[in-house]
Amino acid sequence: MARSKPAKQLMSLLLPPAFWLGAWQLCAFWVDRHVQGRGNELLLPYPATVLAALVRLGGTAPFWGIVLASLGRIVAGMALGIVLGALLAALTYLSPWAHRILAPAIRVIRATPVASFILLVLLWTGRDRVPVIIAALMVLPVVWENLSRGLRETDPQLLEMGRLYRFTRWQMVRLIYLPSLWPYFLSAVTTAMGLAWKSGVAAEVLCLPGRAIGAQVYHAKLYLEIPDLFAWTAAVVILSLLLEGLLRALLRAGKGGSAP
Repeated sequence: MARSKPAKQLMSLLLPPAFWLGAWQLCAFWVDRHVQGRGNELLLPYPATVLAALVRLGGTAPFWGIVLASLGRIVAGMALGIVLGALLAALTYLSPWAHRILAPAIRVIRATPVASFILLVLLWTGRDRVPVIIAALMVLPVVWENLSRGLRETDPQLLEMGRLYRFTRWQMVRLIYLPSLWPYFLSAVTTAMGLAWKSGVAAEVLCLPGRAIGAQVYHAKLYLEIPDLFAWTAAVVILSLLLEGLLRALLRAGKGGSAP
């Protein structure tokens, strides 16, 4: 029974990607039959073709330079959005007037199409900075909304206890607010990671920085290098998933290390 449990865990881990890879293979085969030849690479390449393109690109030094440049922009934008979202959440929680003034603006940012922001920011700053600003703008409302909800839902009995025991402000933050906000913060940053990648790469596609994954996606589409287009897209997905997992691990380790 003990031996079957790891096998079941492995099966549950491998079955979903195997299913979708199989569906992709079948769809590519159907397209191949429909166009009667290798013309399917202009529409839907086989998974093996995309993997070969990814391996080919990954074996070159420029590929890793481009990946690191985009990674730096996305991480910087996400960090900026998290800091601004957290500060605005604290401000709108402490001041009703700040909430009345700032909350509508943050909701407008959340509702505005990302393409509109990209084109506007491109008018005001250099193209290398656009993905950073766009990623920050997409992350900010998510962090603000989650942390604002967490602050409002902090247990009032714990707050009353802190006041009875005459906790300092720092003690109130460290012992009551931070533990209450942790699940909301974890949810916010893991959701924001995917938004930062999607919006940041979309900004790179439109503003075409010097070294950027989005620029490579645009050029692959322009020159009909569809396997390369899928390969760069796969690189974005892989990086996003890896960073999300790493971020979850770091946050959980930080929570465990700070526990009394």
